[in-house]
Amino acid sequence: MAMYDDPRVLRAIAHPTRNRILSELFAAGPLRAADISRLIDVPANQASFHLRQLAKYGLVEEAPDEGRDKRDRVWRLVDPDGVSFRTKEMLERPGGKAAYAVFQRNAVAWGHHLVDRALTPDPEPGRHKSVSEWALRLTPEESQELLGEIGEVVERWRGRTQGTAGTDDARATYSIYQLIQPYPEPEEAED
Repeated sequence: MAMYDDPRVLRAIAHPTRNRILSELFAAGPLRAADISRLIDVPANQASFHLRQLAKYGLVEEAPDEGRDKRDRVWRLVDPDGVSFRTKEMLERPGGKAAYAVFQRNAVAWGHHLVDRALTPDPEPGRHKSVSEWALRLTPEESQELLGEIGEVVERWRGRTQGTAGTDDARATYSIYQLIQPYPEPEEAED
């Protein structure tokens, strides 16, 4: 997994469209701007712009071996395992705290959106949605082990379904949103 500590990279992926493009490339594998345009419902020129921005920060690259010919531009993640940040080091860099605040604000809003959508009855029957919550008593080491096992399951499914974008209209990109943390204290109720 590619590790970054540059606040500019964090700001680049804080943009919702760019974050979604990274998610689609992670789920589907190499895609053309036109494929991304169709998958996320944005104009192709907008998808191309965001792909170039992601390439500028070293997150995606052209995949010439995936194209039909030399004019066919296909994009892939630079690291197929995704992106991660060395948060401590990034926060110490100039602009790191501000970039992290933007990213955190967008991540919280996205998390709220995902849970809200999952709890809203779907007008399209047949699309599975679920919110699950479990509680386990774990040591910090056991929480790391659980995280690794969940990651292995997701990776197995990703390997099984990658490369199906555009070939199977029954498939959609599903968000698998995971939190593993010590049980938080409830927020104070406002009067």
